[in-house]
Amino acid sequence: MSKTTPPDTASQRAEDQDLGAAGSQLSTAPQEDAPNLPTLGVIGWVRWFWRQLTSMRVALLLLLLLSLGAIPGSLIPQSGTDATKVADFQQNHTILGPVYDKLGLFHVYSSVWFSAIYILLFISLIGCIVPRSWQFVGQLRGRPPGAPRRLTRLPAYTTWRTGAEPEQVREAALTLLKKRRFRALPHNLKDVGGAPIAGDAVAAEKGYLREFGNLAFHIALVVMLVAFAWGQLFKSEGNKLIVEGGGFSNVLTQYDDFKSGNLFTQDDLDPFSFNLDKFTGTYETSGPNRGTPRTYQAAVDYSVGAYGKAKKTTIKVNEPLVIGDSKVYLTAHGYAPVITVRDGKGNVVFSDAVPLLPLDSNVTSTGAIKVMDGYRNAKGQKEQLGFQAAFLPTYGGGTSVVSQFPALTNPVLNLEAYHGDLGVDAGIPQSVYQLDKTNLKGFKDSKGQQLRKNLRPGQTMQLPNGAGSVTFEKGIKEWANFQVTRQPGAGWALGGAVTAIFGLAGSLFIQRRRVWVRAAKGDDGVTVVEMAGLGRSESAKVPEELGTLAGILYDQAPGAPDPEDRSEDTSDDTATPDSDAVPAEGAETT
Repeated sequence: MSKTTPPDTASQRAEDQDLGAAGSQLSTAPQEDAPNLPTLGVIGWVRWFWRQLTSMRVALLLLLLLSLGAIPGSLIPQSGTDATKVADFQQNHTILGPVYDKLGLFHVYSSVWFSAIYILLFISLIGCIVPRSWQFVGQLRGRPPGAPRRLTRLPAYTTWRTGAEPEQVREAALTLLKKRRFRALPHNLKDVGGAPIAGDAVAAEKGYLREFGNLAFHIALVVMLVAFAWGQLFKSEGNKLIVEGGGFSNVLTQYDDFKSGNLFTQDDLDPFSFNLDKFTGTYETSGPNRGTPRTYQAAVDYSVGAYGKAKKTTIKVNEPLVIGDSKVYLTAHGYAPVITVRDGKGNVVFSDAVPLLPLDSNVTSTGAIKVMDGYRNAKGQKEQLGFQAAFLPTYGGGTSVVSQFPALTNPVLNLEAYHGDLGVDAGIPQSVYQLDKTNLKGFKDSKGQQLRKNLRPGQTMQLPNGAGSVTFEKGIKEWANFQVTRQPGAGWALGGAVTAIFGLAGSLFIQRRRVWVRAAKGDDGVTVVEMAGLGRSESAKVPEELGTLAGILYDQAPGAPDPEDRSEDTSDDTATPDSDAVPAEGAETT
């Protein structure tokens, strides 16, 4: 390493300015002034508030608040997802219920405070991205800065003497750095006053992807916020239970239940329809996984538009039918026994497949059968019939009303019969799967007990006093529940998340760094080569990389002996490399 004399005070200040200029723009982050209280009235306060809002620390704080604000939305029932659970929570928690309601915790994602955090975070990110982007563009268009006056003060430094000409060394350095994907340019060195310094240098810079990754991360966050907001405002989700042979058209009146975002309209529904041809379910018959589904799929015919051609497909779990922006998922399955009800004269007053809701993994199902019109009792009076039904796909015997297996191996239908008023004409909504027994009377058997009977396929239960009969037909149909979802912006949100991950990885693992190579004639006419590197942060990568570059460049410009080692009667003009002058692989650092 070359020996230098301590600089004087003025020279020291000049070198400090050179070093500051060399490393000042390794980051494209906007420089923040010290937080001084504005003294320009309203305009000053607005500027101060804008600077604080667009600072990185405030953006991180808002992101943390947004994450914390989403926690109640996961732990507390939400009115937009399940209004019934919200009503139950308010009924069971008379103190917390009103408090949560005033704080908007039952509708977190549409509350004022969550929306305020969301909008402020969006503005803060935009305010961070715009100045960073302009500065990054300026860095790309600019030239790497010239080398400081004294390269020995940089963190990574090495030097040697060579018999090659300075121009040859600089040309070799320029080619080498460009080959190593550095942005390299030759620079004429000048001091602070503008006077040229003897000798030229090559300046190179690398690691622009660090700032690009940083910008990509922030832009991806903005994309994710926009996609999330778009999805929440225009989303829709509905469920439809369909018995084999039944169909569905994608209109609001066809759904069993439906919820959507605030800006959703009926025109946003994708026009399509489909029919359920057959549901197929097979199950493990032995072992610890007995009863676990092996095959769980629905064969459907679907068509797009009013006059679309019918197509066949199979919908499986996690393999939805995709039509436009809508996805049709298979979410549940059950059985629909075919029931025929006759009055006392043998007239059929009801005949249909009745879907029953499963209660457990073995598809023990329950529901109600309602005969609302057309029935007359033995006296000729109009009445309504109701049957509480429990269906067991595999009946195990005894009095236990529990299925032993989900497949139809020993099906049994348990019925309780009632007559009277079902309450459907009162104008009060009620579930089709529940029986309101308020105005109903139970049929009695010969012992005066509630009429209850287990029926196998093909069997009939006679109602007392010639009131009619109920037949459990042999054909047992199956039903499937489909969930139709429309989540616009999901693809953008996924793309933003992936981009954010790669951008964050780039900003963390890629290092912005600069390398300078100076080659100039010494006092004895021998070329002196100096190489120095500067990184944005403390890292072993800069000296290691500089050592590698110096080793390659040394092979092209081999070392020459120092003046004090040269023999006075040298007969060979070829310089012999001094072992101490050869740069090591790690490069000499100061």
